[in-house]
Amino acid sequence: MTRRIFTGGQVFDGTGSPAAKADVVVEDGRVVEVGLGLDGDEAVDCSGATVFPGFFDCHVHVMMSGVDVLRQLQTPFSYPFYEAVHNLRRTLVQGITHVRDAGGADLGVAEAVRNGLIAGPRMQISLSMISQTGGHGDGWHVCGAELPHLQPHPGRPRTIVDGPDEMRRKVRELLRAGADVIKVATSGGVLSARDDPQHPHFRPAELDVLVEEAEAAGVAVMAHAQSTEGIKAAVRAGIRSIEHGIFLDDEAIDLMLERGTWLVPTLSAPRAVLEAVAGGASLPEAMLAKAVAVQKVHDASVARAAEAGVKIAMGTDTGVGPHGTNLGELPLMASLGMSPEQVWRATTLEAARLLTVDNGLGSLEPGKVADLVVLDGDAGDLTELAGRVREVYRDGELVAAGGAAVEAGVLPR
Repeated sequence: MTRRIFTGGQVFDGTGSPAAKADVVVEDGRVVEVGLGLDGDEAVDCSGATVFPGFFDCHVHVMMSGVDVLRQLQTPFSYPFYEAVHNLRRTLVQGITHVRDAGGADLGVAEAVRNGLIAGPRMQISLSMISQTGGHGDGWHVCGAELPHLQPHPGRPRTIVDGPDEMRRKVRELLRAGADVIKVATSGGVLSARDDPQHPHFRPAELDVLVEEAEAAGVAVMAHAQSTEGIKAAVRAGIRSIEHGIFLDDEAIDLMLERGTWLVPTLSAPRAVLEAVAGGASLPEAMLAKAVAVQKVHDASVARAAEAGVKIAMGTDTGVGPHGTNLGELPLMASLGMSPEQVWRATTLEAARLLTVDNGLGSLEPGKVADLVVLDGDAGDLTELAGRVREVYRDGELVAAGGAAVEAGVLPR
């Protein structure tokens, strides 16, 4: 087999060591050596660049392409599936080689990527978010119409439930349909008309059943959790990650530290809503008002959590904002007090740990899968990241170069 050496640049291996001059040797889709003075049959010149493990985005929506309600009404049902092909490709060329889809992608989309039919990052899917009646995932409007962001279909079940028995059945339906992770809304949110981000949703008995069923199937639970009490309820129930975490208080942070709960901040999300409206997107006034109200509170909460040592994994909520802008989350994280090294670890090994794939992904260590990103410049510079991605590799094979996806696609794994 060809022994390919990435040489001449810095290496950020994701293990906690700072970026340093080194070579990475890849053979048969795996990292075999990292160090100085190595050799290979084929060299990749990384001069002036840093070699990273493949990046993770732990919160995307590849079937969504913005939050314009009028556009949604005028979009044919099947059109988002074709948009997903474009969205996945745009994500991959950013160096994002692994995503967790937080609602929208079904098993067909994930299998198309896994089997190499379309190019994209490795995927974990949640299918659709479980919500209570009147909750963040309930698309009911006062006119009587129902307009969920993503219409239910045979591969994406309707997920409005009330009570422990309905919760148990719905989790089993999602698992049957191919969910790799279960997502639940334990609070209201911004992009929903009739709920409040500061109100908790679901009672402890409902959440206990949810976690019990997920754990029985060996999958984790992620919680859209913005309200203080909704966050605490999710943590107490044993949910693995808090998505957004807008109204964190000291008790919630302490609980997360005690239980080892992860935070996926999605700092880009409220900014993306405001930018979409400024660009002409049609949204109900109530949604816009909520987006304006939460941004500063959100930033302050995440800053406190980071300072306290809460485990953080990178996630963007792209789909709310444009796909291909994922790396814009990283300077936002740094602006709240995280060092560049902490930001990169949240985007590599820490994210892999959240998604429980760190045994093979997330760092450049011998034996691990050779997902790599060659990024112009050094690891301490978080500016203009999207334009600096020189090459992206999956399983040691080039899948994007100079911002363009390789037409051969991606080998399945």
